[in-house]
Amino acid sequence: MRIRFTGAIVALAGAAVVTLAVMPIAGQAPQGGRAGGRGAGAPAAPATAPAAQAPRPAAAARPARIAGHPNMNGIWQAMGTAYWNLEDHSASATQFWQLGAIGAIPAGQSVIVDPANGVIPYTPAALKQRDMNRAGWPKSDPEAKCYMAGIPRSNYMPYPFQIVQGQKDILFVYEYASSNRIVHMSNHTEAPVDSWMGWSNGKWDGDTLAITVNGFNDSTWFDRSGNHHSESLTVEERYTMQGDNVLIYEATMTDPKTFTRPWKIRMPLYRRLEPNVQLLEFKCVEFSEELLYGDLKKK
Repeated sequence: MRIRFTGAIVALAGAAVVTLAVMPIAGQAPQGGRAGGRGAGAPAAPATAPAAQAPRPAAAARPARIAGHPNMNGIWQAMGTAYWNLEDHSASATQFWQLGAIGAIPAGQSVIVDPANGVIPYTPAALKQRDMNRAGWPKSDPEAKCYMAGIPRSNYMPYPFQIVQGQKDILFVYEYASSNRIVHMSNHTEAPVDSWMGWSNGKWDGDTLAITVNGFNDSTWFDRSGNHHSESLTVEERYTMQGDNVLIYEATMTDPKTFTRPWKIRMPLYRRLEPNVQLLEFKCVEFSEELLYGDLKKK
């Protein structure tokens, strides 16, 4: 069941909104009319030259803290190859040989920091399922089907996401598949139903935003390499500011049906600094229709 929180928060309580005022351009005086005090037949007054546009006021400086906590508002994006494979992997070809090097998988280093060998601690049965998932890629990958990516995968896909932080709940909005989730900072409840993005309850641990996410279905992956989980997954996320424009992201996965022990990933997330940066639409359902339903067409 695909759950979307449609009509997401219009304004989080207590969130500060800065409006940039744009000064209007002064209009021109009417042309061809008679200026006051001129006699009949006097030449029309020349058109008034447009006034110079007033300078756009600078945006207010981003406050360092909101309600005593680090200000994480902004658009963020991961850099690296975790979206291909969380573990160490060499550069390799895919079956899309027509794309040449464009369709190849770039090499990458493991972002798994515990266990120290950088490998996901699967049970034997779960490892076999991972290999089956990998052999069926890309059709087996939920990303190819435009399904919501879940947590933690949504945070390191090759798409930006936005954090909207006020004084109470926090909203995460993802460009991929137009998905989002609310982090409940005070009214902590259990998930009403299993879903793609899970259920997020958060708190502040000093200056670190700590979020417990559970209530998942079993249909999301961690990357494009078939790494997977069951509906018993719990993700413990931690977001810690490092300077003004870097978040250190950690996520610990616990799932006794799939893993022999909990394991943790860590990576930096970077604030997008373009002056006009914004999330754009990537509503991908129409891109997946042929993949999902093409075999049902009349021959």
